[in-house]
Amino acid sequence: MNKKYRQYIGIAVAVLLYYIIHEGAHLIVALHQGVFRQINIIGMGVQIDVFAEQMNDVQMGLFCLAGAVATLLVGWVMVIGVNVICRIESSILRACAWYTSLTMLMLDPIYLGLFYRWVGGGDMNGIALLLPEWVASALALFIGGINVLLIWKVLYPAYSKSFSKTK
Repeated sequence: MNKKYRQYIGIAVAVLLYYIIHEGAHLIVALHQGVFRQINIIGMGVQIDVFAEQMNDVQMGLFCLAGAVATLLVGWVMVIGVNVICRIESSILRACAWYTSLTMLMLDPIYLGLFYRWVGGGDMNGIALLLPEWVASALALFIGGINVLLIWKVLYPAYSKSFSKTK
């Protein structure tokens, strides 16, 4: 398959998996806490709506933190399993894994470290109930920096080698 199509498919799969994992973690926490209201489709996005008035600050903080923790854990598991993933024969599946790894490792740290300020806060509004906003933001940027190193030193060389063997 053409490299360009593999990239498009990989990016689409990564975005879909990100939403499933990130919002799925919010859903699991909301169901566990007994505060799930509904799933909202907003533009091309998904949002788990809760009965916030029934939640204390810790519950809200954990609910908001769950998505970022879940995506980071998946990303780190993919780093640990990179050698197994790179032995997959299908170049489409490897492309999906490459873009999914990047998305899981970087999207939430970038958002929580920088961009939440310009889009209404989102999960940071709840995370700030657990620890000061500047601490959460700095921690997200620190984790993002570590993840950049993992991508540069571990993922990129492994995937580059695996794709160099692809026709």
